[in-house]
Amino acid sequence: MIQAIHHTLKTVFGFHQFRAPQQEVIERVIAGEDVFLVMPTGGGKSLCYQIPALHRSGVAIVVSPLIALMKDQVDALQDNGVRAACLNSSLTSDEVRQVLRQMHCGELDLLYVAPERLLLPDFLETVATLSLALFAIDEAHCISQWGHDFRPDYVRLGQLRALFPQVPIVAMTATADPETRKDIVNQLGIQQARVFVAGFDRPNITYTVIPKHKPFVQLCGFLKGRSDESGIVYALSRKRVEQIADQLVQQGFSAAAYHAGLSDRERSRVQNGFRCDDIRIVVATVAFGMGIDKPNVRFVVHYDMPKSVESYYQETGRAGRDGLNSEAVMLFGMGDVMTARSLIETSDNAERVRIELQKLNAMVAYCEALTCRRRALLSYFGDQMPHDCDNCDICTDPPQRMDASELAKKALSCVYRVGERFGVRHVIEVLRGSKNQRILELRHHELSTYGIGADLSPLEWENIFRQLIHLGYLVQDFTRYGVLGLSPAARPVLTGQVQVILGLPRATVKPEEKSRRKKGVSAGFNQGLFDRLRGVRKEIADAAGVPPFVVFSDATLLEMASSKPHDFRELLAVNGVGEHKLQKYGTRFLAEIRDFGNS
Repeated sequence: MIQAIHHTLKTVFGFHQFRAPQQEVIERVIAGEDVFLVMPTGGGKSLCYQIPALHRSGVAIVVSPLIALMKDQVDALQDNGVRAACLNSSLTSDEVRQVLRQMHCGELDLLYVAPERLLLPDFLETVATLSLALFAIDEAHCISQWGHDFRPDYVRLGQLRALFPQVPIVAMTATADPETRKDIVNQLGIQQARVFVAGFDRPNITYTVIPKHKPFVQLCGFLKGRSDESGIVYALSRKRVEQIADQLVQQGFSAAAYHAGLSDRERSRVQNGFRCDDIRIVVATVAFGMGIDKPNVRFVVHYDMPKSVESYYQETGRAGRDGLNSEAVMLFGMGDVMTARSLIETSDNAERVRIELQKLNAMVAYCEALTCRRRALLSYFGDQMPHDCDNCDICTDPPQRMDASELAKKALSCVYRVGERFGVRHVIEVLRGSKNQRILELRHHELSTYGIGADLSPLEWENIFRQLIHLGYLVQDFTRYGVLGLSPAARPVLTGQVQVILGLPRATVKPEEKSRRKKGVSAGFNQGLFDRLRGVRKEIADAAGVPPFVVFSDATLLEMASSKPHDFRELLAVNGVGEHKLQKYGTRFLAEIRDFGNS
């Protein structure tokens, strides 16, 4: 068996070895066992059910939440010579009939369906007549109320174990903390499943959080010099998404907006344009991305803070799925917290609001961290990292420390003087001596703390207040519009009994200057040859009507540009080149490599 699955790995998928714990997961599923797998995006979850589907008799039913994700998976499988299809609303009636015929005739190894279709009574009756290899449930966090993307339709998947007791179930997700993992297993009724947690670290992603100050200028600074790279910019509102996209286009960037309020045709146009590298930057709400299997997303920018660490982790995880160096940049301001909280509190489900507010607080704590970002991120999921990562803004550019005891006293005193009845922005205006109408009406210009902080900018004061909240000296009452109050820990600071050490404001951080420090993604590769191979790939993909990454990933092209194979045998040694693709594309790529060498 071990030799057989290694043969499939190499000849079908073009990889030379498994990553931990792929081989053990595959062996257990082939043996008919249930498995629950937590593995980071880009870690190779799909192989953990695709290879068993090719080694067990019958068709594997794969539950996937989004049409685009199904299409990308099926396109990639078919390009590897695997018999795969999907059933979703994008198909014509003739195409649906064709897939159903293939399914009934045993001509499919994998069939991708949405949970809503799978659980239709008529479809379940049809499935019951088939020889089934396995059920694979992708994005399994959607089944849990503790998950960040809870979907009621997923809960009903718990029926599968009772209806098909002999068919193995493999459930997978990239984002599940310990509480969510327990809930998923219970909801699916697979309590006996072997649980594999492959870790959450994405070492190829550089994490950076920047204080938000003139955010569009900051965004353009980051994008400068990245015109040939694909990326996603996330914002919380549809209006802001459209504004950012329009402004980027005006600045000469290849960009488009994506959100649920656009027409189906426009969303499809943007999604396909992005997948095919015809649109480089998509500015989107969280409606975009989960269905994207595009491996060469080089950056993800959060223009606004997401509502949970899980959302942040999954959204940043859409960068660098091919394992090449990529970047996750977040612009963070106190207003983001208020916006996120207001969105959460629109729900009439009190328990759901409670859960999401807990998750929001954890997200804010991550943004305010003065320790290694990766350690803070991984610890949230119970994945402890024993050392700093040397690949985040805190590690590569540690904040300088300062004795901020006097500044803390000024801040805490001002909160007290205004009666603990105002938010951060108002307190900062009092400290800086603002003469706006509201301060004059409230007679706050007569307070002893008025103007005592005029020597610091609003951004510097915001940084100080953020840390004072994070350290527990101030509390923020979000039920009262973010009103600040003193905690019991504030008194020793005000009386001079406690020294307050804070990190200096990071307002001068320029991501475009330091984010390129690991640009060398493959030692010895030739950039000119890589660009020409990308051109060949694009021509082939356009002719076939598939995204370029379906032909070969950037990682595969980089290896070609580095090793410069001379013949089929050497090309087959490149990761990502299986026998089917070798026969389809080998001659064309070898000719380009030879031509480049002769030029």
